Amino acid sequence: MIFFRKRSKFTFPIHTHAECELNFIENAGGTKRIVGDSVEEIDDLELTLIVNPDLQHAWLNPNTPPKDKEIIEITIQFHRDLLNDQLLQKNQLCPLREMLQRASNGLTFSRRAIEQIKDRLYSLSFEREGAHSVFKLFGILYDLSLDTSMRELSSPRAENDAKIYKSRRIEKVYNYMLENYSRKISLSEVAELVGMTEVSFSRFFKKRTSRSFIDSLNEIRLGYATRMLIDTTTSIAEICFSCGFNNISNFNRIFKKKKGCTPKEFRENYTE
Repeated sequence: MIFFRKRSKFTFPIHTHAECELNFIENAGGTKRIVGDSVEEIDDLELTLIVNPDLQHAWLNPNTPPKDKEIIEITIQFHRDLLNDQLLQKNQLCPLREMLQRASNGLTFSRRAIEQIKDRLYSLSFEREGAHSVFKLFGILYDLSLDTSMRELSSPRAENDAKIYKSRRIEKVYNYMLENYSRKISLSEVAELVGMTEVSFSRFFKKRTSRSFIDSLNEIRLGYATRMLIDTTTSIAEICFSCGFNNISNFNRIFKKKKGCTPKEFRENYTE
């Protein structure tokens, strides 16, 4: 399904749906995008991919509507089985397979990638031949999968990360962090878990995941913390300590660095 809309405001509430969704928006800078526990203001060019049927998402009205410009929105929805596992196992489609795995957290793409495929999205929105539209969509998705600056939006789920990295040691470490994130976990502890020295483990983990061990652990903790901020009325102090952070100031600092706001501001913005 392809929807081409010219609009002055966004009217859809936060929602979920079974279909995968590629959503392009132009001329709506300042609009608030909500994907899972991610709340951000978008630029004048926006392209986001959602493939998780349980991932809540919405675009909410900008504070100041654009002057003399209509908001353009092109929404493409397709069933996940359009790209079945047998097709995605082909070596040539490895980037596409990995992109779809990462998109379970929602993905947003770089401005450069959006500008490169923008005209093709417009063309696709007016395509009347069914087979041609499918082939055009395949080409767009593949080219987007080559965007090295794509970024995950909602806090990552560690079990999905472990599968992407295809390493039994990484999977073992991630599972250990999932089970013990609420207490202090040392580098020496996880290094010993996989039979490596601290230096070797740090180098191995960073090479495989592009993140340090402590960054990954903090992302897991922040994932649980943001869900508690959204889903519960538990105090911020209780959330801080129950998610493994050792003090409030450290929790606020790490949270603001990752989310761009304090836990208190995040809860207020999301509730609003």
